[in-house]
Amino acid sequence: MMTNRRFVLGACVAIALGTASLLGVAAAQQSSIKDQLVGTWILVSVVNEAADGSKSEGFGSSPKGVIIFANDGYFSLFQSRAEIPKIAASDRAKATPEEAMAIVGATIAYYGTFSVTDDKTISVKINASTFANVAGGPEQKRIITALTADELKFTNPRTPSGVTLHTVWKRAKSF
Repeated sequence: MMTNRRFVLGACVAIALGTASLLGVAAAQQSSIKDQLVGTWILVSVVNEAADGSKSEGFGSSPKGVIIFANDGYFSLFQSRAEIPKIAASDRAKATPEEAMAIVGATIAYYGTFSVTDDKTISVKINASTFANVAGGPEQKRIITALTADELKFTNPRTPSGVTLHTVWKRAKSF
C-alpha cells in the first residue's frame, strides 16, 4: 500500500511539473507583440520601393543602424550609410555645405513613443528628428511583416518622399 501511495504521489508531482512547464511555454508564446519588440535591434537592410515598383537601397547595401524599443513606450532610431563623410574642420558647426548635404543624405535619426495594436501595427509618434518635418506630426504606422525572437521586419507604408520602406532588423546580442 505504501508503494502505491509513493507511485501516486510521484505521478502527481510529475503531472504538476509537466503542467507548469507547458503553462510556461504557452505564456511565452502568448507574450504581447510589444513585449516581443522590447529591446535593441540592429539594422540589416532598408529597401525603398517607389510607386512604380522600382526598388533601391537608400542607405546602401551595408547600412548601419539601431532601433531601441523600451518597456515604457519610448523608442529611438538611427540609420545611416556605412560610410558617412567626415567634416574637414573637425567641428560639426563648421561643415561645408557639401559636407552637410552628404551627411544629411546619408543619415536619419529620431525618437518618440510607440504603441502596438493587435493587428501587428506599430504606431509611432516622433518627438524629434534630424528631419524636423516629421517631428510632432501625426502618428505614423509601421506594419510588422515578420517577428521572431531574432528578427524583425516591418514596412513603413508611406514616407514623406512617397516611397514604401521595407526594413529588416536582427536582435542585438547581449555583451
